[in-house]
Amino acid sequence: MTTPLEHAAQTVLLDVPPMRALTVKQPFADAIVHGHPTLGLKGIENRSTPIPAPAKHLGTTILIHAGKALHELGEDVDWEGRTDARMAIIGTARLAACHLDDGGCCAPWGMRDYYHWRLADARPLTTPILDVPGQLGLWTPDDDVLAAVHAQIQGAAA
Repeated sequence: MTTPLEHAAQTVLLDVPPMRALTVKQPFADAIVHGHPTLGLKGIENRSTPIPAPAKHLGTTILIHAGKALHELGEDVDWEGRTDARMAIIGTARLAACHLDDGGCCAPWGMRDYYHWRLADARPLTTPILDVPGQLGLWTPDDDVLAAVHAQIQGAAA
């Protein structure tokens, strides 16, 4: 008999393609899955890379990874009651669309001359998965991390 965690690992590895993760500096990772105190959920992630989000990932659910570093533009976020998790998978979101800024769209989160990755259906994990190093771009977490995420998602659905 397999444990729930082993079953989740098998499901992640055998039944579905691995979820990708996107590393976002705090407090903006937190703003994506928990919301900003005055602006609400951050539905746009700004990327300065010269290429848009890969089309094959549009419409898929991705993991939101809180990076190690704090972003200097996020100092106005009220951290009271928040975990300020770093190097952790903290939630999921659907990568809904991607476009290059056309001169001021996607307020209040969109930045001029950046690619705007539109995120929808953001949900925090019940417990952040800690000690996960991030990477640039979309990346695939290790199998044990994916299994832990999947176990939480299945647990929340039950």
